[in-house]
Amino acid sequence: MTPAARVDAAIELLDTVLRETRPADQVIAYWLRGRRYVGSKDRGWIVEAVYASLREKQRLEWWAARVGLPARARSLVIVALMLIDHRTGNEMPTLFDGSTHGPSKLSDIEQMAVQMLHGQDLAVEGQPRAVRLNLPGIAADRLMARFGDRLEALGEAMNTPAPVDLRANGIKADRDEVAKQLAREGVESEPTPFSPMGLRLARRMPIFHTRAFSNGLAEVQDEGSQLVALLVDAKPGDQVADFCAGAGGKTLAMAATMANKGRIMALDISEARLERMSERMRRAGVHNIERRALKHERDPWVRRHKLKFDRVLVDAPCTGSGTWRRAPDAKWKLTEETIAELTELQGRILESAARLVKTGGRIVYATCSLLPEENEARAEAFLASHGSEFRRLDAREILPGDLAAALKLDGPDLALDPATHGTDGFYAVAFERIADPAPTEAVQAEVAGG
Repeated sequence: MTPAARVDAAIELLDTVLRETRPADQVIAYWLRGRRYVGSKDRGWIVEAVYASLREKQRLEWWAARVGLPARARSLVIVALMLIDHRTGNEMPTLFDGSTHGPSKLSDIEQMAVQMLHGQDLAVEGQPRAVRLNLPGIAADRLMARFGDRLEALGEAMNTPAPVDLRANGIKADRDEVAKQLAREGVESEPTPFSPMGLRLARRMPIFHTRAFSNGLAEVQDEGSQLVALLVDAKPGDQVADFCAGAGGKTLAMAATMANKGRIMALDISEARLERMSERMRRAGVHNIERRALKHERDPWVRRHKLKFDRVLVDAPCTGSGTWRRAPDAKWKLTEETIAELTELQGRILESAARLVKTGGRIVYATCSLLPEENEARAEAFLASHGSEFRRLDAREILPGDLAAALKLDGPDLALDPATHGTDGFYAVAFERIADPAPTEAVQAEVAGG
């Protein structure tokens, strides 16, 4: 493709993503499947241009309005080319050349905008805080309350593409063996800073074709997600329930720490998500996982298995604000209604899943969110209603070795963020059951559960 054709494709794809309600990665994958003639280098440039525009959307829109351009995909790409790629005014007409496969020529207004944008920075004095940090206004105040003077660093970290992390599958190989196998296949990696089973690729590149991946030696998993699985502390022989298992990333990580011994019940309301776990289980050599689809969080199955599990993980559905580096489109779709619906659902799920934990057992509530009402507020609400049955554990006493000290946790919960730890944003809190439910509460739970 010519440079102009690449730009035209990026405008078309960005416009499609902005109009769709589906996640950007799904839209992009579908768009590319319909254009198999596009070469790998061209695909890489187009996709990165779209993701860069999505990451910086708010600042790009602010600049577009400032120089008189309408808020549309073409304008965002023009601003991105000038302020992210640092193109010159002389280059821009060659990228908007009006050719058969290129975008139409720059209008007079666009040419003037290009001149005004020359030499400018994306973030400048005078921009509203949310714009300067490139965060949705709905999240900026909430994050300021939690991060304070660290918010600036968080905003910048969340505008940086996330690294590719792998988890060495301890059932088949240790981390050093996986790194050596990757190196033999031309993939450079280094140990992740915190997870004892993690590797971070030196640069973003596809690894699904490698023997290390196809033979089940490693799985793609953010380091923060690996640390959440470690906090569960599932041991060989344990009975474990993964209450919102999805496609099984943390399920497989726990199976490895259990050395394939004991049992994990992978639970989810989506049979399709659970089905996608099949190939991953086969590849990883895991055989201690059973899968079950639930109708809802209070499925009768939960009542029938109350007080049966040593460990329960609730990887709750959430806003995903901790993963905005990977899914930048999601931050622009966040609404107050979504937050309210999710926090109410999170409370219901945690309430129901807690019934599964036996006395002396542990439940870990986790999200990939940075918003306090999805995290600390849910923990406090749970303790307020279940303080006679559960006590809060200190993650610093659970995590292995000197990991807690390295993470510099400032409280009992596992709280990770891209600026401080280089991981996606995660939150996890552990509770231990110290008493069975009171008889009246147990009866009420059975009635409510059907």
